[in-house]
Amino acid sequence: MMNNVIKISGLDCANCARELEEEISKIDGVTSASVDFMAQKVYVECGAEVLEKVKSVCNNFEEVKVVEPSDGEKIQITGLCCANCARELEEDLNKLDGVTATVDFINSRIALNCETTSSREKAVYTITHFEDVKIIGEKRENKPSFKARLKDIIPIIISVIFFIPAFVLDLVYKTESPLAVKIVTYSFFGIAYISVAYKVLWLTAKNIAKGKIFDENFLMTVASVGAICLGIFAGDGFAEGVAVMLLYQIGELLQSVAVGSSRNSISALMALKSQSATVVRDGVQTTISPDELKIGDIIIVKAGEKIPADCKVIKGESSLDMKSLNGEPMPRDVKVGDEALSGSINLSGVLEAEVIREYKNSAVAKILELVENSTAKKSAPEKFITKFAKYYTPAVCLAALIVAGVVPTVICAVNSSFLWAVYAQWIYKALGFLVISCPCALVISVPLSYFGGIGRCAKSGILVKGSTCLDELALCTVAAFDKTGTLTKGEFTVKSYTSRRALELAASAEKYSSHPIAASFKDIAESVAISDVEEIAGRGIKCTAEGSELLCGNAKLLEERGIDFTPVQSSSTLVYVAHGGEYVGVIEIDDSLKEGTAEAVKELKSQGVTRTEMLTGDCAERAESIAFEAGLDGFTAGLLPDGKLERAQILKESGKLIYVGDGINDAPVMTCADCAVSMGKVGSDAAIEASDVVLVSDNLNLISKGRKIAKGTRRIVMQNIIGSLLVKAVIMVLDVVIPGFPLFVSVIADVGVMLVAVLNAMRTALIK
Repeated sequence: MMNNVIKISGLDCANCARELEEEISKIDGVTSASVDFMAQKVYVECGAEVLEKVKSVCNNFEEVKVVEPSDGEKIQITGLCCANCARELEEDLNKLDGVTATVDFINSRIALNCETTSSREKAVYTITHFEDVKIIGEKRENKPSFKARLKDIIPIIISVIFFIPAFVLDLVYKTESPLAVKIVTYSFFGIAYISVAYKVLWLTAKNIAKGKIFDENFLMTVASVGAICLGIFAGDGFAEGVAVMLLYQIGELLQSVAVGSSRNSISALMALKSQSATVVRDGVQTTISPDELKIGDIIIVKAGEKIPADCKVIKGESSLDMKSLNGEPMPRDVKVGDEALSGSINLSGVLEAEVIREYKNSAVAKILELVENSTAKKSAPEKFITKFAKYYTPAVCLAALIVAGVVPTVICAVNSSFLWAVYAQWIYKALGFLVISCPCALVISVPLSYFGGIGRCAKSGILVKGSTCLDELALCTVAAFDKTGTLTKGEFTVKSYTSRRALELAASAEKYSSHPIAASFKDIAESVAISDVEEIAGRGIKCTAEGSELLCGNAKLLEERGIDFTPVQSSSTLVYVAHGGEYVGVIEIDDSLKEGTAEAVKELKSQGVTRTEMLTGDCAERAESIAFEAGLDGFTAGLLPDGKLERAQILKESGKLIYVGDGINDAPVMTCADCAVSMGKVGSDAAIEASDVVLVSDNLNLISKGRKIAKGTRRIVMQNIIGSLLVKAVIMVLDVVIPGFPLFVSVIADVGVMLVAVLNAMRTALIK
């Protein structure tokens, strides 16, 4: 039996997740199954032969699709004009057989998963035939070129140049206009309108031909053309119709600038990657791309240069600026033997170092990957807005139709007459509904807020795997911690021992262990030949030494083997040694609390965490000492991995659980927790896979900082959702209630609320 994780998409409600979980559980050979609706993952314990059946059930369940990691690709695009269009493109792609896609408007990128070559071809065709969208190379500029920006500005300038004199002429000659003046006025209005409307009109016609309506292009076309027609028939000219389209295009330009600014706010983060590396091969220094570096390569890093890949210093001393990685302002001193992470800046001296990880597995690559993929995991508010926007616009259009047709018909029926003026009045009001119905303010500001919050976390050395994870980090009220390497330094040293023989046997055996305690014996000479090593989880090591069984571990290991000994009472970690069935002695291991741990726990409590607890496999005496020193509310000692899981499930009954551990040994608990945080394991694939949040450094205070950013981000998201809906609702009410409510006010309100929402979303990058 294996614990398998299946990534899925298309699961749109928690009840469906429950039903899918029930169906999977019915499959013969499935021991256990759990469907995580928020994370869009299926956790199933089964054999390899049953796994394909599970995937088949998932693929045949409503609109759910299994996402195979190997099938994924990122496609860079251009020409996606608004967030609502991004939503529509995503829907179009996901309707295709064998295609799963996530459209990231913020980064102008599509995460595409295709089952076959044919399905990919269909996806590419859909992308390239959606409005003005084009597929471009992988590299792109976050900041649009001046030439590209000019293409948007020039039509607006031309429109303004012709609109102002036309508006003045229309105002001066309102009552009695000579034919020549009228021709000039209407011609100028026409040029002003066409300058800013031609693209919108073309896209509207193209989309209607495809059977697509209710996008913002359609809405603005109907609203502006309707206003022009009403103005002409009423004798008021079509100044307002032109003004509607002009204001809309100005709003689109400002939106583009605002979003571009947000993209640029993380450009420094994206620039963490060094552009080149100086490598020594065959005694010759050569400049190559960091991607070409291999493990074992010797690199030269001069003062002021970025570390191109994770490496170990073999010559020289220096100070490294690591604030882009971990948010710490103080430089870190490195010497021979120390590890230097990619993305760090060498402040002084020349370093010669050996590459220990290829660039794709380096710290900076992990950071960039997590930030770039962060939009794939959508939070509950994002999913709500996506679904809301899908129905909101058609609903408002229906309301506009009722306002334009039903209301004036009822009014005229009551008066037993047909009055064109009544119909004109209510059609005008309906046009206001169409203008205000664009959901862009919501669709763009919510993901932009989360993107900014995740980017802000990354700059502080907190890697969050998506907006879902950011939300969970904000909402957790119960915190559980692993002990070794999390609350404590994980740097064990031998404090005392009862016999030299026990120390020698333990040193010989522990060199085969991956447990942090084993490091405390690294400086002790090995004097005994060891074979048949077996590491027993939560207990210690069993092996053969000098032809007899050797046991090194905690008291439970010896008790289970029937060894006669007297347990020692101590607040330190104890390693008991037995050889040939006889007790040899005990070794006292010391591990101290990390600096700032107590302050970090206190800060979490001030942020609304109601209970803090330590879960450890260590003895009760040592656990009690550490828990008291850290200021925790409680502890549970002597736990095996399954025991930690059981305790975590109990803690979850009190509220949402955040679990902080190493991301590898505590994988079952991390899977159970609402938010899993791994400490200082940026270079570990296992840690990143197991956890929702990865801390670049071992600083526990980053958790409270991450929660502060997460809470601030969620607050801004709620502000944008409530504020945008409230403004739109108020404008709709005013439009109906106030006679002659100006159409351009609706445009200004729509553009204004969108800009305010975007600017408010950008505040997430400023949270401290």
